[in-house]
Amino acid sequence: MADPSTYRPKPGEIPDSPGVYRFRDAHRRVIYVGKAKSLRLRLANYFQDLSGLHPRTRTMVTTAASVEWTVVSTEVEALQLEYTWIKEYDPRFNVKYRDDKSYPSLAVTLNEEFPRVQVMRGPKRKGVRYFGPYAHAWAIRETVDLLLRVFPVRTCSAGVFKRSAQIGRPCLLGYIGKCSAPCVGRISPEEHRELADEFCDFMAGRTGAHLRRLEERMHEAAEETEYERAARLRDDIEALRRAMEKNAVVLTDATDADLIALAEDELEAAVQIFHVRGGRVRGQRGWVTDRVEEVGTAELVEHALQQLYGEESGDTVPREVLVPALPEPVEPIAQWLAGRRGAGVNLRVPRRGDKRALMETVQRNAQQALALHKTKRASDLTTRSRALEEIAEALDLDSAPLRIECFDVSHLQGDDVVASMVVFEDGLARKSEYRRFQIRSFAGQDDVRAMHEVVARRFRRYLQEMQRTGEWPEGEEGEHGRDEDGRPKKFAYPPQLLVVDGGKPQVAAAQRALNELGVDDVAVCGLAKRLEEVWLPQDDDPVVLPRTSEGLYLLQRVRDEAHRFAITYQRSKRKKALTASPLDAVPGLGETRKQALIKHFGSVKRLRAATVEQICEVPGVGRKTAETVAASLAGATPGGPAVNTATGEIVEDEERPRQTRGGNR
Repeated sequence: MADPSTYRPKPGEIPDSPGVYRFRDAHRRVIYVGKAKSLRLRLANYFQDLSGLHPRTRTMVTTAASVEWTVVSTEVEALQLEYTWIKEYDPRFNVKYRDDKSYPSLAVTLNEEFPRVQVMRGPKRKGVRYFGPYAHAWAIRETVDLLLRVFPVRTCSAGVFKRSAQIGRPCLLGYIGKCSAPCVGRISPEEHRELADEFCDFMAGRTGAHLRRLEERMHEAAEETEYERAARLRDDIEALRRAMEKNAVVLTDATDADLIALAEDELEAAVQIFHVRGGRVRGQRGWVTDRVEEVGTAELVEHALQQLYGEESGDTVPREVLVPALPEPVEPIAQWLAGRRGAGVNLRVPRRGDKRALMETVQRNAQQALALHKTKRASDLTTRSRALEEIAEALDLDSAPLRIECFDVSHLQGDDVVASMVVFEDGLARKSEYRRFQIRSFAGQDDVRAMHEVVARRFRRYLQEMQRTGEWPEGEEGEHGRDEDGRPKKFAYPPQLLVVDGGKPQVAAAQRALNELGVDDVAVCGLAKRLEEVWLPQDDDPVVLPRTSEGLYLLQRVRDEAHRFAITYQRSKRKKALTASPLDAVPGLGETRKQALIKHFGSVKRLRAATVEQICEVPGVGRKTAETVAASLAGATPGGPAVNTATGEIVEDEERPRQTRGGNR
């Protein structure tokens, strides 16, 4: 535990101007990012008597080993820089709202020649218009199914679309009238795009014009005694109204707004967001966070706004944002939102009327979400804590191993030898710190030697970081474990427990690697698959944990995750090797021209026999590139015959273009 007075800046060093500050720990890892209107006044609050600090703040300043700051011109710039650094450094003491699941959205791929309507999750893509998010994917599919009667936009995948175009026959949706079948030319690209635009307009809340137009067409058809067409239009109108009923009107003035509500206690906070477009609730989402820093409701609202709109722009930021409390001061965050939208944003607290009533509904949802989360989390926390305590007791550790790293070696009969490192913190997988290794020092099958190499490489990087910061004697070799800015995802932090997938030989190899490097503060154990025995380096007999032990279950999860990660990497390397081509070694030759060469000549063998002039005939290939290709293939060793991997048959040269994708590998 550090004494804040040891790194407190001298009086007068801190500027009295807006800026962003960062606290770092002894490993140079950024643990907290904050902004201030006056850096001098804000930082002075952290260096008062520890007894006067909030417990969370006290923990942060005693964990930190240094503080630094960056001066900016305005509070809006400070807000932007704070958000950027929180996303980049992932500091442990900052409030970070995390989605409790990946919410699906209704997406229209306007960036394609024939836009497609589909369910999408994950980060937003350029050129795709999104509606939602929704709580359930089935809700999206029900809405789309109703709307396809009126707006028969393409919903099929690229493969189905291409196949239908090749055979000249649409899919089932084309036959039943729920797709306009652009794949077979029933509708032009321009007409299909207009249809997709109308679909987007309806989903955006502009429903009245479509309904009026359909009603006029229905009356015209009835007057002309075209009763069948009138009946179809009547059914289309009913389908649109049913789709609209799924999103009841909550604000009669057709408002576009996001409503944000919070439910909080001393330890955690939950946020719920209702997305209202055209007066109807079009989407809902929620997050839960640990209150790792001393913040009130207004600060939590500010963090939620950063999380919600930090990656958004344009119309996705609504004209009105309703919150339970306004950040202080409110002007910087309001200006920041206006900058994201490109127009003014009304940020306010609803006091009366329909918006106040709807805010109370959102508030009840937040309270229910927090209660449900605490019910689940209590069980999880208790179980994980018990598992870590059982491991510490069984292995005779001084404290619970809050960070566990596990290593596994994978190969195929001695070929493509690789290894994995997975990280669990507080009993949960931290996938951002997983690492993969290629075994370099030898060839062949030797799991023990491979384990020694991998552990040694991992801890050399750790020692290099210690040496760089002046906390380790000079003379150790290795690679940098962390860049100078303290960005995460490096090797700079040691585990309390190192687990290897294997028995006594692998454990001994890992311990020998640590001893050679002088690392004596990391415990080592191995988990053998056969009897699930835990091996320690100094013991001749294994430690046998009860089958019902939570500690054993956690070790099994860690070991199995390391095995999965290693074998996935090994298979990807093997697949890449099987699909390798002599053209891959040609410098400056991209995938497009590789495909063009193979398509023109039919196989690598024929390409190898071609002259430079013949290669120049391929579109996009100049003389210099042709000479490079000819020289590279002349120096490459001709491969063996192509094999059909499905049947095991040797494929003749004439057949190869039909048997492979992208040519002979």
